[in-house]
Amino acid sequence: MDVRQEPVRAVAVQLPDMETYLETTKNVYKAAAETPDVGLCCTTTPVWAFPELEIPQIMLDMNYGCGSTVHPRDLINSPKILYVGVGGGMELLQFSYFSRQKQGVIGVDVVDEMIGACQNNMQEAALYNKWFDPSFIDVRMGDALNLPIEDESIDVAGQNCLFNIFHEEDLKKALQEMYRVLKPRGRLVMSDPIAEQAMPETLKNDQRLRALCLSGAIPLKDYIKMITDVGFGTIEIRAKRPYRILDTKNYDTNEAIFIESVEVCAIKDPMPEDGPCVFTGRTAIYTGDQEYFDDHKGHVLLPNQPLSVCDKTARNLVALEDSNIWVSPSTHFYDGGGCC
Repeated sequence: MDVRQEPVRAVAVQLPDMETYLETTKNVYKAAAETPDVGLCCTTTPVWAFPELEIPQIMLDMNYGCGSTVHPRDLINSPKILYVGVGGGMELLQFSYFSRQKQGVIGVDVVDEMIGACQNNMQEAALYNKWFDPSFIDVRMGDALNLPIEDESIDVAGQNCLFNIFHEEDLKKALQEMYRVLKPRGRLVMSDPIAEQAMPETLKNDQRLRALCLSGAIPLKDYIKMITDVGFGTIEIRAKRPYRILDTKNYDTNEAIFIESVEVCAIKDPMPEDGPCVFTGRTAIYTGDQEYFDDHKGHVLLPNQPLSVCDKTARNLVALEDSNIWVSPSTHFYDGGGCC
C-alpha cells in the first residue's frame, strides 16, 4: 500500500524513544531505496535545469525532498560540498555540475540500501552527461549526528527534508555538526517542512509520521532560533510554500494542520553584537525629499529605491520618527542584495 494514502492514527501518547524513531526512519528509507516511492515527499520547487545536465528518471522518482538546496549563487569558485541524506542522488549530481572535481561533492547517508541505490544512479547519470564523472562524488556511510567530515573543510553543506525528522536535542546536534564542518563564511542550505500550529503530541510521537517528515514540523521562528543558537550569524529565508495538510479524517488531530516547506540558507558569519541578521524578504523604501537617508548603521537609502533589509534593521527603521521610510512585511522570499 502507498504509505502516503494510508490513514495514520496514533492510539496512545508515548515518550519518544530516540533509538526507535531513528530506526523507523531507516526502515522507511530502506524501503524507498529498494523500491522507489514516487511522491514519498512532494518537492515544491521546480527541478533546476542547466545546459548539458540530464537527470535520469530514476533520480527524479527518488527525489525525497520538499524543496531545493541547489542555488547557483552559492556555488561559485568550485566549492567543496557536503550533502547529508543522499536520496536518489539528484542533488548530488546537480551540485557536482558546479564543482566538477574529484570528490568535490561528499554525500553522507546512514542507510546502506540508499547509498547503493545512489551509487548505481550515478553510473546511469554518467551515460547521459558527458561532463560528469562518478568520481566527482564521494558517497560515505555516516550519521548526521556525527559526520565523518573534518572540521572547517566544507564550503557549502545541504540537507533536504531530513532535519525535520529529528527531535529537538538531535536537531541541535545535527546543526552543530554542520556548523563544525563548514569553513568560516560557509553556507548551510536546507529545506524542511514547518508548521505554525501546535503539533498534537500523538502526532509528534508517531514514529512513522516523523520519518515521513510531517509531524516534526515546528514554527519558523523556532526553526530559525535553533539555527542561530548554534552560531550562524546570517539567515536567509529564500522560499516558503504550501506543502501538506494533516486533516482530521486521516490523522489524530482535532483541527487541520497546515504544513509549509521552507528553504533556508544559514551563513557561518560572525554573530553580530546585536543578534543575528535574519532576512525574510522585507524591503525598505525612502520617500523623503533629501538626497538620501542614512541611519548611521550602515544603511543608506536613496529616494524611492527599494533596499532589502533584515528583520532587525526593519524593526529599527519602523521605530524611527518622521523618517519617511516605508517598510514591507515579510514575503519569505529573499534572493540576496540586502544590507544589514
